[in-house]
Amino acid sequence: MRDLRFTIVTGLSGAGKTLALRALEDLGYFCVDNLPPRLLSKFAELVTQQPTGVIDRVALGMDIRGGEFFEGLVEAVEELGTMGFPHRILFLEADDETLVRRFKETRRLHPLAPHGGILEGIAEERARLQPLRELATHVLDTSGWTLQNLRQEVFAMEGAERRLIISVLSFGFKHGLPVDADLVFDLRFLPNPNNVASLQAHDGNYPGVADYVLARPVARKFLRRLMSLLDFLLPHFLQEGRTQLTIALGCTGGRHRSVVFANRVAAWLKRQRHGVILQHRDIHREDPA
Repeated sequence: MRDLRFTIVTGLSGAGKTLALRALEDLGYFCVDNLPPRLLSKFAELVTQQPTGVIDRVALGMDIRGGEFFEGLVEAVEELGTMGFPHRILFLEADDETLVRRFKETRRLHPLAPHGGILEGIAEERARLQPLRELATHVLDTSGWTLQNLRQEVFAMEGAERRLIISVLSFGFKHGLPVDADLVFDLRFLPNPNNVASLQAHDGNYPGVADYVLARPVARKFLRRLMSLLDFLLPHFLQEGRTQLTIALGCTGGRHRSVVFANRVAAWLKRQRHGVILQHRDIHREDPA
């Protein structure tokens, strides 16, 4: 049987199961939320029919929302083991005060207390879930945790090396700001190679254009300071739970100065062992400037 790992994410309502699933999804898991336990074995069989490498890690959110279907979860998990699938149970919980506060902040009704009485619903849910908690391979108490705390714990549980996937994008201001940019830097203060007849037909990938742009002391100084700023910022983005970041570098038309700087920044980020995606949005525009 192919190597296929299952993680069952369950626990108390309001303890962070949905957020844990999202963190696992960021780690490459195929995630399904609120799957009825009766369908677990059939779902496992369906996954095994997929080509090898398409799905090798699965995370399933299964909790009290399933109503009467939830009662068969323990038996369904045991059947998963009988079928030969490695699996584990991640159980999330929190203290009563934390759960009550979260329900009030989100104005959600507790699934076992649709007419109010949050504490009563929490108490009943704890009692129903106790047999499942005893089977859990991982128990996380999220009392007082932020989203970032939970993500960090899930990543630590996986032994994953957290890193940013950084998109470095060159663009031209005359063609509009990138809508998905997190950081935008304006390079229009630098001399424009488009004003040099011998360079107009070339873009920032041409060595002559790069030499022209970086020959200015102000350009080299700005590049050093930009790298220093990113060196300071990126660990803080990671600490806040970010997994993706878009850095946009713009000049007038997006063909010369921005391309040169995007190439240099992307190369530097790769040396820092970040995941990097380099894009030149406007490099092939017919109206260069």
